[in-house]
Amino acid sequence: MQFVVDAQVSRFTVQAFATGILSAMGHNPTIGIRKFTGEVAFSSEAQEARGFRLSIDAASLSVQDDISDKDRSEIERIMREQVLEVGKYPEIRFDASVIPITRVTDSLYSAAINGNLSFHGVRKSKVVTARIARFGEMLRASGDFILKQSDYGIKPVIVAGGALKLKDELKFSFEMVARAKE
Repeated sequence: MQFVVDAQVSRFTVQAFATGILSAMGHNPTIGIRKFTGEVAFSSEAQEARGFRLSIDAASLSVQDDISDKDRSEIERIMREQVLEVGKYPEIRFDASVIPITRVTDSLYSAAINGNLSFHGVRKSKVVTARIARFGEMLRASGDFILKQSDYGIKPVIVAGGALKLKDELKFSFEMVARAKE
């Protein structure tokens, strides 16, 4: 059965971590991924999924933290212009052709999604572990994974002459809902 991700009820975030002398004064921003689409063919009988595709609009990433509008605007400007370079790389994409799934209970599965992540002009193999629950014509997948910015040609942000910078590792967390395609 073919399923389509419902971005309106799904949650996908990125957690960045501050380091450096002034890191206690900085914060660890949580970035929300707002616009994304996805699709997968899921068969609990065959215990596999096929053709998983996830596409993210890089310009849709925004700061979720409770900070001043001025700080939010500046962080988002740096993220879009200097880090993600959304003018050059507007899409982030993850594709996996075949995903073996393991049944845990009647409606709960686990999967190690081995796919290709195209991010910031670099395409690399990436494994993402997910817990998947099936409720009739709905799937709910959740998990988290670490990504190093340097693996994709991104230099972590450094401000205040190096006294405050973001670590290379980012933590992505997701809880996605997908509904049967009509």
